[in-house]
Amino acid sequence: MNQIFELFKTDMPKPKLLIIDDQPLVIRVLYELFKIDCEVFMSTSGEDALKKCQEIKPDLVLLDIVMPDMDGYEVCKRLKSNEDLSDIPVIFVTSSDDEDDEVKCFDAGAVDFIKKPVNAVITRSRVNTHLRLKRQSDLFKSMALFDGLTGIANRRHFESSIHLDWLQCAREQTPISLLLMDIDHFKQFNDYYGHQAGDQCLQKVAKSLSTVLGRPYDLVARYGGEEFAMILPKTNYEGAQYIAQNSIKTIQNLAVPHSKSSTGLVTFSIGIATTIPQYKTSPDTLIAEADKALYKAKENGRNQIMSVEFNCIS
Repeated sequence: MNQIFELFKTDMPKPKLLIIDDQPLVIRVLYELFKIDCEVFMSTSGEDALKKCQEIKPDLVLLDIVMPDMDGYEVCKRLKSNEDLSDIPVIFVTSSDDEDDEVKCFDAGAVDFIKKPVNAVITRSRVNTHLRLKRQSDLFKSMALFDGLTGIANRRHFESSIHLDWLQCAREQTPISLLLMDIDHFKQFNDYYGHQAGDQCLQKVAKSLSTVLGRPYDLVARYGGEEFAMILPKTNYEGAQYIAQNSIKTIQNLAVPHSKSSTGLVTFSIGIATTIPQYKTSPDTLIAEADKALYKAKENGRNQIMSVEFNCIS
């Protein structure tokens, strides 16, 4: 069997394929077609299929039209109305020869239409095409959220994440901390060593900061220029201090020479703000407080941490 999905390299996880059909024989045929190249999931009802989509986030859905509890049109419409699932491509697989049914498939949001009995060559070709398009789309979305130089989250990703984390912490009434971090005397570093060395310095710093965070929901981002940010949901004042101190040590351990700094090495200034969010407020207050703390750290001599814990009044 020829290997498909050139975009899915051997070091990448297999694409997830969800087959939805109430006929076990059809599911078996499709499973045999894709079991080598895909991680295949199966469902025999609309309600179960929607639950599986929420759980596994498939890269592609092969969907029958006629099913007992919920027809394929309704399943597709519900997927497309769900913000978290709307970008999952759906291919209808049906025995219908009616052109009106084909039109209804596309109206429901499908990307393609395959007729039963399944032709192996046609089916593999179409699935291959739409999986490749899905991977390209995911790649472009990912690129839009990450900084091209350092590889960590960019400002856009930061702004999206802090709003979501703020709302979750408000709902749970748990603290959230923000660290704003600035490389000390970076302009002088660039002027003396050159912009290529400056870029390499930023890359080293970003990579090192990424090792400080251990939880999947923490985020380190390039906030702008030589400034970085860490969003720490469910993190109190003491926890934020611990992360900040580790960040300072991590940058110091890089031992990047900086002749124009009083320490002779690249160092960091950090401003911390911690609060328990309220629904009627925005994370702008957290950002403003962290920025004030960062300014104080730089004003007081740099290479240090300044922090504030405040009450968020709605």
